[in-house]
Amino acid sequence: MTLPDTTTPPSRLPEVRDRSVGPLRELIWSRLIEFCREPEVIFWVYGFPILMVLALGIAFRERPIEQPRVAMVVASADDSLAAVAARSLADAPAFDAAVADREAAREQLRTGKIDVIIEVRAEGDVAFLYDPTRPEAVLARDRAEAAMERAAGREDRLASSDELVDEPGSRYIDFLIPGLMGLSLMGGGLWGVGFVTVEMRIRGLLKRFLATPMRRWEFLVAVMASRMLFMIPEMLLIVLFSGWLFGVRIAGSIAAVAVLVLLGAMTFAGLGLLAASRAKTLETVSGLLNVIMLPMWLGSGVFFARERYPEAIQPLLRLLPLSALVDALRGVMLEGLPLLQLWPAVATLLVWACVSFSVALRVFRWL
Repeated sequence: MTLPDTTTPPSRLPEVRDRSVGPLRELIWSRLIEFCREPEVIFWVYGFPILMVLALGIAFRERPIEQPRVAMVVASADDSLAAVAARSLADAPAFDAAVADREAAREQLRTGKIDVIIEVRAEGDVAFLYDPTRPEAVLARDRAEAAMERAAGREDRLASSDELVDEPGSRYIDFLIPGLMGLSLMGGGLWGVGFVTVEMRIRGLLKRFLATPMRRWEFLVAVMASRMLFMIPEMLLIVLFSGWLFGVRIAGSIAAVAVLVLLGAMTFAGLGLLAASRAKTLETVSGLLNVIMLPMWLGSGVFFARERYPEAIQPLLRLLPLSALVDALRGVMLEGLPLLQLWPAVATLLVWACVSFSVALRVFRWL
């Protein structure tokens, strides 16, 4: 008996798609669809950074200098020149000053309710009691002494005047926005890649991917690329919102900022993949991500200048990827520097991105 020929003619064979592009494209597309199906994720990616910019911008855009808080220890019957000069601070609008007894003043200083104690002693001299490690206390001491000297009859021999500067680039909000951009890129890369990858491993999705004709690097690149597609519009939204509401301007090249954003997104996505390469529980990856983020939260100069730390640890702080990213963004946005002048920061980001992704590719496990 002759069996029917079931061989498919060559002309009717199914079309084989380019394997180097197909899996990668499909993975990125699936991640985009999954993202759009979760409204709460859209809020945390795009809404929360805007709320943070709004809150911090309102708090620090035009924050006035606080009045020096002064407690004066003066005997009620003392009418010496020093006592009169000290009491004059109570009527000065630039000071928050009041007469108090010694024990109460000491307690207020200990608990941080005042900045300095002015004690008029029986000998007629004046003692200033304050904590020299607190900048506001040192400032309050100097301003109180100058005000008392004037009240005692001192004449200023130099004519001086104040010219207040409030230009884009010199305000705290201008310093803050590049830091918030770097912080958002770090959080999005680490949590958006690392946490999600471990969650897929727990749900058994990675086990299913293992059975598909897909290579490991295609999956890792797809996860990184899909997250970067979310973070780039987020950065654009932060820049446009801060420029519209607070007048934040980019002094340098917009293309340079875009390159830094892309490089920062790659760096932190690579670190997120590295943290998720072997983790099998959400608790494990959460701990790893917090260990990675904490030194950068504290030492990368997001909210205050990194130079406040001792000089001995400055080289280590400069090696942190968030430090390099924030320094480079501030160099472009505030000083208008080209990327060539920022090559140490750019090189640091490139090294972190390449090393983290290479190690993640080598140690990553599907199960």
